[in-house]
Amino acid sequence: MMDFRTLPDGPLRLENVTVPACLVGQAGGLVRTALSLDGGRIAGKGGTPVDMGGAMVLPCFVDMHTHLDKGHIWPRSPNPHGTFTGALETVRADHARWSAEDVGRRMDFALRCAFAHGTRAIRTHLDSMEGQDAISWPMFAAARDRWRGRIDLQAACLIGCDGFSRDGAFRDTADIVADHGGVLGMVLYPVDDLADRIEGFLEMAAARGLEADFHVDETLDPGSETLRALADIVTATGFDAPVTVGHCCSLSAQAEARALDTLDRVAAAGLNMVSLPMCNLYLQDRHAGRTPRMRGITLVHEARARGISVSFASDNTRDPFYAYGDLDILEVLRQATRIGHLDHAGDDWVRTVLDHPAAACGFAAPSLAPGAPADLVLFRAREWTELFARPQADRIVLRQGRAIDRTLPDYAELDDLMETP
Repeated sequence: MMDFRTLPDGPLRLENVTVPACLVGQAGGLVRTALSLDGGRIAGKGGTPVDMGGAMVLPCFVDMHTHLDKGHIWPRSPNPHGTFTGALETVRADHARWSAEDVGRRMDFALRCAFAHGTRAIRTHLDSMEGQDAISWPMFAAARDRWRGRIDLQAACLIGCDGFSRDGAFRDTADIVADHGGVLGMVLYPVDDLADRIEGFLEMAAARGLEADFHVDETLDPGSETLRALADIVTATGFDAPVTVGHCCSLSAQAEARALDTLDRVAAAGLNMVSLPMCNLYLQDRHAGRTPRMRGITLVHEARARGISVSFASDNTRDPFYAYGDLDILEVLRQATRIGHLDHAGDDWVRTVLDHPAAACGFAAPSLAPGAPADLVLFRAREWTELFARPQADRIVLRQGRAIDRTLPDYAELDDLMETP
């Protein structure tokens, strides 16, 4: 594959590139075609021809479920047992160190990683309890401004549903979210009067014209059915703003008929699903001295068969909820393919990291159509097995038709934040 950094400026025509047929309005899997680039955009024709040798080209990615505020705290706050409970307790203890400088520097580090890997849009959750909303939201707004034109950023607040009440402190949080153009978010788990809490939450979102984004059933307990409750309430109340549901792990542990009936209700409610396969694989079914039996991934095949919008995303990065990751959506799609057996199951799963999450969040849709920004990722791979067999560390990322510097930040930059206070 030609190194774009050696090419002269001017209109180009990338001959002999491989693209997913679903992204160019064709049936089937992968197709060979040509893409013209001119003035920072994809053009209909023309340009100096360059033979790309079958290199695969994708639009830049959309990562719709991340936790940029938690990212990279593992060195100072590792999960002691690798469990979900251990993650919750460790992050709560680490909150004491979440100043604007601390969160801001870690967030910027993570965004530089995502940008280098080829991501153009991100939604992040921001822990917003116990006064953290007053620190993290203004800091996020400043980061959004700094990154404008490179990565489009959205944020959703995050609290536990047991911390919500109609007349409690969350009303102020909801106002902060609205003032910053955010999304109202909450973690759902079985609690008394859950239905009333969901209804009150949706009322607050509707009153402020906000979308909603929920963590639901992040457990393999088959008795956890908050997704089912949410779907029924959205349908009953007629809440008409976009609603996203993430994780949905308990579906994989439930009786088949029950899980499928819940998915029917999710489809009827028009909810957008996002699966977080790497984090769920790490946390779910972890028991000391016992090999895990279950993968934690939700029922993505069954959801897609019902017309539900399904996406995949990074979730946590080097924090107590997931010790690894680098906000590389190609890694997410590669692991999702292996964990969820996406191969032999359709030709358009790549849309789960492109237009599906873009539509769910309201980002501009990644596109290969003429007139679209020439924000592209080029891989030395000609078919899916070549793409997923290697990390593709030598990929080329184009933004507005120009190759970016893909040098990743050094972890040592954050060493002073990891020191014992």
